[in-house]
Amino acid sequence: MNDEQLLRYSRHILLDEIGIEGQQRVLDATALVIGAGGLGSPAALYLASAGVGRIVLVDDDEVDLTNLQRQIMHTTARVGQPKAASGRETLLALNPGIDVVALRERADDARLAELVTQATVVLDCTDNFATRHAVNRACVAARVPLVSGAVIRFDGQISVFDPRRTDSPCYSCLFPQDQAFEDVACSTMGVFAPLVGVIGAMQAAEALKLVMDIGQPLVGRLLLLDGRAMEWTNIGIARNNSCPVCT
Repeated sequence: MNDEQLLRYSRHILLDEIGIEGQQRVLDATALVIGAGGLGSPAALYLASAGVGRIVLVDDDEVDLTNLQRQIMHTTARVGQPKAASGRETLLALNPGIDVVALRERADDARLAELVTQATVVLDCTDNFATRHAVNRACVAARVPLVSGAVIRFDGQISVFDPRRTDSPCYSCLFPQDQAFEDVACSTMGVFAPLVGVIGAMQAAEALKLVMDIGQPLVGRLLLLDGRAMEWTNIGIARNNSCPVCT
């Protein structure tokens, strides 16, 4: 690290659990963020501020006026622009010393496999089960840890799936991919804006812990947040030995 980096990241370096070695791991890391919306915005902002050396933003959507209530990477002036490009502009304004790749695309299985193999950690910030399962399959195949978050209305959830660990479940262990789940969209159900900030920031925290190899990640645990009562529920989740994805 040069002098500017040592100063910029000094508050991380001061932490005994991180130090220079941990911060260097962050600088050397690649974070793949699938979705540049409500969850992807705070997650990517904290990854950028922390100095993740390469952030790949994947989103095929454009900025809409209705997004601005919660998607804090975007601005009124960028309505109609691709979310990935808008996000890249914001992240580089925050930290010009990192590399941000903006991909305006809806990645299929083959493309996800390609992107995941290049990543140190993957953050699933999407809003539909089909994509979540596709991301999970790619992470299991490439043995890359996955930080998964979701928010709808006043409810949020987050967990970590780490295929490098023999005791870790995958997303499909929790939500079997052959089971029917109904996707619920913010456009029809609504979402309490600060909750995406809470869960997205936690996704960034879990991703950084994985990159730095510090603390205890949310592997084998699902945290549920009731935003109305501001109460957390911690649920243990075990690996499904019959899971067709990870076994």
